[in-house]
Amino acid sequence: MIHIFDGAMGTMLQEGGLKPGGCPELMNLEQPDVVQKIHESYIEAGATMIETNTFGASALKLDHYGLEDRVKEINEAAVKIAREASKGRAKIVGSLGPTGRFIVPLGDLEFEDAYQSFYEQAKTLADAGADYLLFETCIDIQEMRAGLLAAKDATSLPIICQLSYSEDGRTVTGTDPQTAAITLEALGADIIGVNCSLGPKELVPIVKTLAENCSVPISVLPNAGMPRLENGRTIFPMGPEEFASWGAKLVAAGATYLGGCCGTTPAHIKALAAAVKDLPLTERKSPDNRLRLTSRSKTVIIDKDLATTLIGERINPTGRKKLAEEIKNGSLFSVKREAIDQVRAGARLLDVNMGVGGIDQVKAMHDAIREVSQITDAPLAIDTSDTKTLEAGLRAYPGRALINSVSAEKERIEEFLPLAKKYGAAILCLPITEDGVPKTAEDRINVINGIIKEAKKNGLKDGDFLLDALVMTISADQNACLEVLNTLRLYRKHFGYPATMGLSNISFGLPNRPLINSTFFAMCLAAGLDAPIMNPYDEKMQEALMASAALLGKDPRGIDFSRNEVNLKTPKKAAEAKPMEGDVLAAIKQAVIDGASESIAMLTERAIREGHSSNEITEKALTAAMNDIGIDFGAGRVFLPQVLLSAEAMRASFQKIKELLPAQQEADKGTVVMATVKGDVHDLGKNIVSALLSNSGFKLIDLGKDVDADTIVRTALEKEADIVGLSALMTTTMTQIDKVIKKLREAGSEARVIVGGAAVTEDYATSAGADAYANDGVSAVQIAKDFVGE
Repeated sequence: MIHIFDGAMGTMLQEGGLKPGGCPELMNLEQPDVVQKIHESYIEAGATMIETNTFGASALKLDHYGLEDRVKEINEAAVKIAREASKGRAKIVGSLGPTGRFIVPLGDLEFEDAYQSFYEQAKTLADAGADYLLFETCIDIQEMRAGLLAAKDATSLPIICQLSYSEDGRTVTGTDPQTAAITLEALGADIIGVNCSLGPKELVPIVKTLAENCSVPISVLPNAGMPRLENGRTIFPMGPEEFASWGAKLVAAGATYLGGCCGTTPAHIKALAAAVKDLPLTERKSPDNRLRLTSRSKTVIIDKDLATTLIGERINPTGRKKLAEEIKNGSLFSVKREAIDQVRAGARLLDVNMGVGGIDQVKAMHDAIREVSQITDAPLAIDTSDTKTLEAGLRAYPGRALINSVSAEKERIEEFLPLAKKYGAAILCLPITEDGVPKTAEDRINVINGIIKEAKKNGLKDGDFLLDALVMTISADQNACLEVLNTLRLYRKHFGYPATMGLSNISFGLPNRPLINSTFFAMCLAAGLDAPIMNPYDEKMQEALMASAALLGKDPRGIDFSRNEVNLKTPKKAAEAKPMEGDVLAAIKQAVIDGASESIAMLTERAIREGHSSNEITEKALTAAMNDIGIDFGAGRVFLPQVLLSAEAMRASFQKIKELLPAQQEADKGTVVMATVKGDVHDLGKNIVSALLSNSGFKLIDLGKDVDADTIVRTALEKEADIVGLSALMTTTMTQIDKVIKKLREAGSEARVIVGGAAVTEDYATSAGADAYANDGVSAVQIAKDFVGE
């Protein structure tokens, strides 16, 4: 059955009397008849799902209007209005919009604060009688995770999760549709979809990708094309018939819940409902049962038919005194360094262990997961035997993690498996019982059988398991190697799940351990090892991996082996090179690229001691690094989290230069006044641009959000601004941009105007009289540099 959502609410509220800058949700209390008529018009047009007027009715959003203590009142009224309008003709969907802030470490909002805000609103909507809950227009997977977890704790209602994607097919923080689908289905979303930001044409491939990567229904609520300015009004060019003509393509791509977002009206919904009402549902193939793990921006699939997945083992303080001491002192410098270096050396997953005695391991794991997940796109394995530490890591992780590990021991079964289900994690199954380690492969199979049986009772499925073959040392048991090889073969025969294990234990107590390890590694790969946990800097092991891939048919014609054998680098040497060695400007540049704020101050100080000027450090290292980051960002190789880290590292270097070379401090590149326009309370994107401009050497004056034109113009004149940056997220506030520009010109300001925001397009920027349009923070910085350099 195809379900029809309603269309836009904001523009219709304005037509019903909502004043610019007013709180849309307050109309539930002050003008309920207007809201009810909008619902009724959509139901009469054919909508079978109507959204409550609560998009911004969380405490964190209502706080802007001083209404944070009226969450319950406003949300209850919204559900009541929708119920009265529906009279049983349509399902009531409780709408929950984003907070407008990024969660730490990308922003200043703590995960738990977002969770509590969503929990309060979700519970209120559910208790008031909503039939569904809908998280929509979200641009960050971690915020969506906070909302989904809160809603699942608050209610048993079906939950719909809709992210918004840019034209490059990713959210603002870098999540692609495949990764979103896998992460959100594992976390318990009942329906997964997309809304806003793009028109129906652009959303067809996104819907298709979502449908191919999850088994739950798919929803899609496009805009009526991309907005433009006509006669001082924001219009969406796509009429009802053209909008509806895409309905069949969206259904064919896999959608069963369709509706409209910005620019859509009851006429659009009526045409859409008529266009799809007799269409058959698209038969979707269920996603395969391969193990799929995700980070914020990447999916890694582990399977016998794919290349071997190397799991980096070095974020582990066991036997590493220096790393343990740093962790004990609260420093994550080496942890982050190891994360970056292991990925460069070929690791596709990273194991994270914070097992240091005498510390708060819960906090240590939380902080490590949060920081490491920002600097690398490799999915993470949370390695701990403590339940609270495990949950802290799972909660902080913006993806689908691997739990390392779940044994057959009672405590692990009873405590770890429910957490795996709650947080959508996969589990590494370890064949250990209360009685210890089974000696034979057959006994290990029986133990794994028991773990999987219990896991499935807790709701885990076939794609959730990675099996550890458990390596013992041959110096203590001469059959240890043979049992491991037999275990790997039996795992593949009995289960078909991918296999893993740590390798180095096999040679403990023996001479020439590298030879033993690499030989054993090659044998295990042939027997069915899919994801070794190992040191990626080990040259012998890397050679064995490449040779085995060629011999086992995973490297056709040995092309990769031949390419790597010619100029095989030793990752260990590169990774262990001290940051103080070599060209210091090159080291500073790399530190900016890596976002290594901890080391860049030391490197900058060294550069100054060696006689490098402020200008030399800035141009040859800092600016060069950000140029490279900009290129990689534009090409989709790095995403917003990494850009923000690099900008922070650059700021740390600037601070050290200012401290040590005050006389050489260059003048600010120029003065920029930034503001989100009147009536718009969303400043997340503007804050990103402000941070990047400030860290790039501009003097920044940030006026905040909901700023009237006169204030912007007055500030630009008083501060002799070189550039004015204007942001608008909502289509209902876009027209404020051209008003500001007109007043700037009338007042005689020669400031160049850069505009951006989710609803703004380049065509709109041109028609509004802007000097430039920036679709992201990186391009805004480059445009600003070009302007002041003219």
